[in-house]
Amino acid sequence: MPIPQRTIGLYALATMSRDGPVHGYQLAERIAAKTGGAWRPGAGAIYPALQRLIARRLARARTEGRRRVYTITPKGRAVLARIRRRTSAAPPRVPDLSVLWAEVAGLASVPELLLVRLRRSLDAVESVLASGGTTSAEATQELRAETLRELSVRLERLKRGSTPSRSVRPSRGVRRRP
Repeated sequence: MPIPQRTIGLYALATMSRDGPVHGYQLAERIAAKTGGAWRPGAGAIYPALQRLIARRLARARTEGRRRVYTITPKGRAVLARIRRRTSAAPPRVPDLSVLWAEVAGLASVPELLLVRLRRSLDAVESVLASGGTTSAEATQELRAETLRELSVRLERLKRGSTPSRSVRPSRGVRRRP
């Protein structure tokens, strides 16, 4: 199933916000690098997503030589900031469809789906740590330490049988990208 163009567009906005102007091929290469080569979107996925950003005035394009270069607009920055605020706030406004997804995936229950997601997340952390996929040795150590702290806290809660409050926030060491 193809990745929705909305996701490509939002990733493009985040990339432009963090790194400055990008062109379509560069964006496709970054997505391929981020997914470990598992997905390399073609022009038919990248350029329609970028055109939607322009149509919504979230980005603008200019021609540099033979390439079109895309830049985030103030409106695009505002949309990205709103998404980031909503993502970090709890509880989410979107309904949790895990029950439906567990059935679609052929899993016996939502807890089984959650364990699958947890394993994938832990595999991803291990992969980043093993590949040196962080920006520096210090960032690698910070990720390792924060992962261990978070796991320790959660394991202790599980042992006690206590449940977290509804407003779960990232622990103290987690920093969002600007």
